Amino acid sequence: MTDPADTRPAPVRILVCDDHVVVRAGLLALLDSAPGIEVVGEAGTGEEALALAARLAPDVVLMDLQLGEGIDGVETTRRLTATAGAQGTVPHVLVLTTYDTDADITRAIEAGATGYLLKAERPEELFAAIHAAAQGRTALSGPVASRVMANMRSPRPSLTDREHDILAQLATGLGNREIARALFISEATVKTHLRRIYDKLGVDTRAGAVAVAKEQRLLP
Repeated sequence: MTDPADTRPAPVRILVCDDHVVVRAGLLALLDSAPGIEVVGEAGTGEEALALAARLAPDVVLMDLQLGEGIDGVETTRRLTATAGAQGTVPHVLVLTTYDTDADITRAIEAGATGYLLKAERPEELFAAIHAAAQGRTALSGPVASRVMANMRSPRPSLTDREHDILAQLATGLGNREIARALFISEATVKTHLRRIYDKLGVDTRAGAVAVAKEQRLLP
């Protein structure tokens, strides 16, 4: 007689990466109770996650964005999704973080993340997202999905190379005269470019320009 358990699909093999020991322990305990999910490893740094993923070949890597010392979650995601593991497979990365700014979301998705969840999600939502990510399907928290849609409807403003240069100098706290000297242009030219930058970003102050530029990932 066939054991019914033999017909069950293989569990989703998951690697958890979070630099906070207590948070990681809580996630491990939570995932241990989840049906169809098997935690195969845990990492506290991006470098450790890369090494474990290469050896364990998980289906999904649950990735925090801020990892303290070393490479951050975005760079770890980029490397994970660009390199096959021990079995020639590339893991899907599901970001699980407290950060929901446009810049963080954009950077993670551009790095190759399959999904982006906030730590405030209910356990059931997390479990469902893990299974979706394992199948290569996008999984986004409600607030994150709203931000993505809003950005699609209102794309980031397009700045010229010179405007990018001036904005970068502005972010360091330099005044118009210092920016002009640094870029070998006249102070009047700096003022002209600043007016155009303000118009494109919808602001009227230097601080506002820097804040919006960071929010929309226009600064390096």
